[in-house]
Amino acid sequence: MTKHIAPRRGLLGPRHAGHTLAADHLGALSLPVGDDGVIIGDDAEGRPQMIGFHRPAPYDVLLIGGLWTAQVLALRAAATGARVAVETGRTQAWTTLAQSAGAGLECISLHDVGRVPPTGATVSSPVLVVRDCGMRPPRGRVVSSPWQSVLTLLPYLSPVAPRLLRASTLVGVQRVSPAEAEQIGRILGLARAESEALPTLADGVTLWVAGRERHWVMTSATDVEAGLLGAARRMESTTRP
Repeated sequence: MTKHIAPRRGLLGPRHAGHTLAADHLGALSLPVGDDGVIIGDDAEGRPQMIGFHRPAPYDVLLIGGLWTAQVLALRAAATGARVAVETGRTQAWTTLAQSAGAGLECISLHDVGRVPPTGATVSSPVLVVRDCGMRPPRGRVVSSPWQSVLTLLPYLSPVAPRLLRASTLVGVQRVSPAEAEQIGRILGLARAESEALPTLADGVTLWVAGRERHWVMTSATDVEAGLLGAARRMESTTRP
């Protein structure tokens, strides 16, 4: 019998070799991983951890942490072939990054708060929208949708944080105050030991929470990232690298 294969339409995505995994290594599959996962760092055993931003369904990520980590995630998402749209009230903090990424291609674009245009995200051209809009980000005109994920950065807790914590599929928490850690732990259902560890986290360490899954991840800069962004830091200093 002759098998007819429908012709392909659109752009072909990146090709990956097949992957195999021993049964006793299944525990290494932790955070949600898509076909084009973004490596976000290593766990305590040194195993790489990934987030699959490119998805056929809406995907919302909340990061309560530093600008440095959000920028590393944006760079790595762009490296997987995604277009990154940054909605920010501090354009100057993103300009060098946007100009340096993509070897001259505009893979990271900057937009004022509330001014992100429709992106036209598709399976062959996925988009990550990074919302760096301060403590009280307004409800965005551009929301998560198939092949368009949204990463919202909050430097600390604010009145909108509980809503975002409950609405996000994946939450990352970096070093926060004991009072913030208690509130975050209550909303996310963290164990007491997990909540108590949050105020002690080193720069670059994030607790990622997806439902009942919890993973401590250390993000370290590559040489290129360190040249652009400097070393990992939870708070911005007055001097830039």
